[in-house]
Amino acid sequence: MKISPNKFYWLILRVGDWEKKGRCNHLTIRELLPDEKEVLGSEGQGATHVVRFFDFEAYRQIVGTVIEEDEEHLVFDMGKGKTYEFRVFRG
Repeated sequence: MKISPNKFYWLILRVGDWEKKGRCNHLTIRELLPDEKEVLGSEGQGATHVVRFFDFEAYRQIVGTVIEEDEEHLVFDMGKGKTYEFRVFRG
């Protein structure tokens, strides 16, 4: 998915069967640096990327793995059954 920090995105947070939908903007994604992986230690084992966004309450920064991506959406796994899905906002 092509990401632009100046666009709005649908945000879908899933934990198990529970789901919360909302919007976000200022979305950025980048690979974890080697020294960041060291700092995370076993807590961030398997993590490959950092996602940062503003959800109209606060800036969030989450660490995890991209598990699905295409032109319209990106799914980010944080482990323990928690995922964030970002979709292009058309509304």
